[in-house]
Amino acid sequence: MPRKKKPVIEYRHYSLPIHFPVLLLSGERWKISDIKSEHLHFHNHLEIGICYSDSGIMEIKGESVPFTAGDVTFLPRYLPHTTYSSPGEASLWSYLFFSPEDLFQHSFKSAYSNFEPNLWAVLGKNCILNKDKHPMVYSLATSIVEELQQQKPYYQESAYGLLLSLYIELLRIHSTNEALTDQEAGHSLKGDFVISPALEYITRNYMLPMTIDFLADLCHLSTTHFRRKFHEMMGTAPLDFLSSTRIEEACKQLKSTEDSILEISEKVGFHSISSFNRCFSKLMGTSPKEWRKSAQSETQSAKASILEFTGWV
Repeated sequence: MPRKKKPVIEYRHYSLPIHFPVLLLSGERWKISDIKSEHLHFHNHLEIGICYSDSGIMEIKGESVPFTAGDVTFLPRYLPHTTYSSPGEASLWSYLFFSPEDLFQHSFKSAYSNFEPNLWAVLGKNCILNKDKHPMVYSLATSIVEELQQQKPYYQESAYGLLLSLYIELLRIHSTNEALTDQEAGHSLKGDFVISPALEYITRNYMLPMTIDFLADLCHLSTTHFRRKFHEMMGTAPLDFLSSTRIEEACKQLKSTEDSILEISEKVGFHSISSFNRCFSKLMGTSPKEWRKSAQSETQSAKASILEFTGWV
């Protein structure tokens, strides 16, 4: 009997605007076909999706969860999923991407250290919230999209307040939702995305020294198996992913601060200016000094060149 083919998992990296780190994807381009993709995908930021029309299925954590117009989806970063519409339909969506710990770090009390709920322990069906059952969620989400589209005076301040309200409402809902048992959550993690702990650690602690052995231990894998699994899912080596994460942060700081290149290189985790310059030039195709000079618009994507060089989706 032939082996069941493993699903391909794609990493989609979105670079957020620097001064207001919220990305909106909307418009007629964001229609989802009724053809089921053979690929799962995941993102580097929390994703909130709003379905405006039609219906279909989301594959989350091995579950096939139906959606319909008016639903709002709430998916953590690094959670593999895919979406397809019902036969003959093409559902229309808007998507918001942001990192709660970056956006809300000054709004929450210090006691709230974990900004994203552990959705590895949440049932996939709880990631889709219906308009009739959760009207406030739908109202807040659609209002945020309108603010970002219309860009009236003070739209960023308004969008920030609405996003904070929406996020708190989502945290409240998920804190009371049915959750998987520890055993079920562990099985789901192993089956879907065993390298997630390493990705989370790199995202939160990129400025610290780390080794492949340490990252492999976080995932309860041997170093050899971890290297192979990481490259299989990410299309790059673990330490290359760490380097690109550091360089993206360096791009943000080069553009948004007056800090020296040496100061920035140390803040993002490089121990010598020469290694920082080499890594930056390799990924971005130019020196940090030249990149800073050419960074013109706020919407420039710090990651664009990195995507080109590493071949990530």
